[in-house]
Amino acid sequence: MDTAAALLRASPLPALEARVLLGHALGWRRTELITRADEALDATAVLRYRALEARRVAGEPVAQLVGTREFFGLDFDVTPDVLIPRPETELLVETALAALDGRRMPRVLDLGTGSGAIAVAIAASRPDAQVCATDRSTQALAVATRNGARLVDPRRPGGPLRFVQGDWYSAFDSAAEAPFDVIVSNPPYIADGDPHLTQGDLRFEPRGALTDEADGLSAIRAIVAGAPSRLVAGGALWIEHGYDQAAAVRALLAAAGLRDVRSACDLAGIERISGGLAST
Repeated sequence: MDTAAALLRASPLPALEARVLLGHALGWRRTELITRADEALDATAVLRYRALEARRVAGEPVAQLVGTREFFGLDFDVTPDVLIPRPETELLVETALAALDGRRMPRVLDLGTGSGAIAVAIAASRPDAQVCATDRSTQALAVATRNGARLVDPRRPGGPLRFVQGDWYSAFDSAAEAPFDVIVSNPPYIADGDPHLTQGDLRFEPRGALTDEADGLSAIRAIVAGAPSRLVAGGALWIEHGYDQAAAVRALLAAAGLRDVRSACDLAGIERISGGLAST
């Protein structure tokens, strides 16, 4: 007899992954995996779980298998067209929100939004913020738009999120845009040829959102170069980057004329983001 307890005991997956996939296949909450652990399961549901289990053993990310990932306390839709939101990126959101302190009806720009995780998290935390997010991928924007509509109240003081297709600042006519209080981005920063691109979950995520097919800094250069003219005086630019890129990014920020340039570490002690302020 197939039961939840028996399937979990027999699974080759880590216990947490097995529970997530089984709960998804059965349509059960986590507590039900305990309270109904010895209940006989429907054969169709068991086959559904075993198919998910086999795909995970083959390497497919759990977030793509179940179609969601929690980020900043919100459940985001996830597809193979977008990066999977990761806990370390919450630092970028927290730092952006801190930069918005004391600013009324601030304007925020998220470049390369992907699933919309950063833009949506900021909008949900600051209902008065006017948030614009861009991406060159129509498929990614479809996911981001869906997340924004589901997770952010369009009646909020800052209005609904605005999603625009385009590559970095070319997504809109900058002359028609008011300056932004904060610009944030988690751009492709993995260098071409980096072995991480062929390992783990990254194998199943969109390559164009991971690497610039160059030295890992070309997208960051473009974002930094365009930021000063699009920020209000004292406005902030914050960028997520690779574990070994902080010094190079700080140099780019300083060369662009930004002040108070610094990096911030994630919970693992890695310099994960760097930023600075537009001159007053």
